[in-house]
Amino acid sequence: MAKTQKDRLQQQHGRPARTQESQCLDLDEDPQGFRVLVPAYLEWMAVSNYSPETIRNRKMYLRYFAEWCAQRGLREPSEITKPILERYRRHLFHYRKKADGRPLAFQSQHARLVPIRAFFKWLTGRNHILHNPAAELELPKLEHRLPKHVLTSREAEQVMNQPDVSVPMGLRDRAILEVLYSTGMRRGEIVGLKLYDLDAQRGTAMIRLGKGKKDRVVPIGERALAWINKYITDVRPTLVTEPDLGVLFLTRYGKRFTKCRMTQLVRGYVDSADIGKTGACHMLRHTMATLMLENGADIRYIQQMLGHAKLETTQVYTFVSIRKLKDVHTATHPAKQKRQEGTTGGEEDLSASGEAETKQERTQDTPAREGG
Repeated sequence: MAKTQKDRLQQQHGRPARTQESQCLDLDEDPQGFRVLVPAYLEWMAVSNYSPETIRNRKMYLRYFAEWCAQRGLREPSEITKPILERYRRHLFHYRKKADGRPLAFQSQHARLVPIRAFFKWLTGRNHILHNPAAELELPKLEHRLPKHVLTSREAEQVMNQPDVSVPMGLRDRAILEVLYSTGMRRGEIVGLKLYDLDAQRGTAMIRLGKGKKDRVVPIGERALAWINKYITDVRPTLVTEPDLGVLFLTRYGKRFTKCRMTQLVRGYVDSADIGKTGACHMLRHTMATLMLENGADIRYIQQMLGHAKLETTQVYTFVSIRKLKDVHTATHPAKQKRQEGTTGGEEDLSASGEAETKQERTQDTPAREGG
């Protein structure tokens, strides 16, 4: 009987021939491969008390990088060099989304490269690799963007009035909107809010394990507390299922909200308000901070409410809040229109103002020409 190629290889090398399937399996089990070291790195992050959100994001972005490397025959971190990382950075820059063909924002490119730098730093510190190829990897310069949309107080009230409070879900939704507007919570913070986190007597709410795994206490307005109390009394008992975990806001199925569902809920009411602006939970956060700053709140108090680690993060609202700057501009700019008593304004005022300014400029220029 003729020997198969597999039998001949086994006889030649004294061991079973490695099929393509077994070779892939060996690569997957390579102790120095991405498939082993990335999970080890994520486990280290969990042991080091990194937040689940951070771990989840780094797992996703490292998977993208490992898949990109695998397509180029790179299976181990030790095979990665600085030029390869620079090539991946260029790949992110030229990448186009399949949904709409748009490029990745520089913020997104930055977010995908940071986990790679952290991963290779961890590998070097534990002697999995001798040299860190990502040590000098340059990250894209981040843009300092202002919030896209901020509501006026009238627009905010229009959004607050969208839910139909005559039905249970509408009453719950009104309470959610009021809490977001009053406290400036993030969506991840409001979905985790518990009944015992509220102190109606002191008018405060405890935000536990917010961004950066930090607790903070924020004030909450009387109006928001009144809507919460009505929701807890009239609606929540009909939604809760056993065992009651104490989560404040529940879906119609008695479950805790997901962050995406909370965003969908708030965005729906912003859209239905028909104010010409788009946004969701974070827009109400921006609105609260901006309006408080315009009404004279100290920026350090706003920093504390928002839970920002650095004051520079909060100072973005000083650029959004321009009402006081507008007042100063109107009162002091030399090109402001001066109205005479008894005039009706309009084109006559504009013409008179323009002629007066032109005459004044000619008078000021005459001595200069004579002296020249």
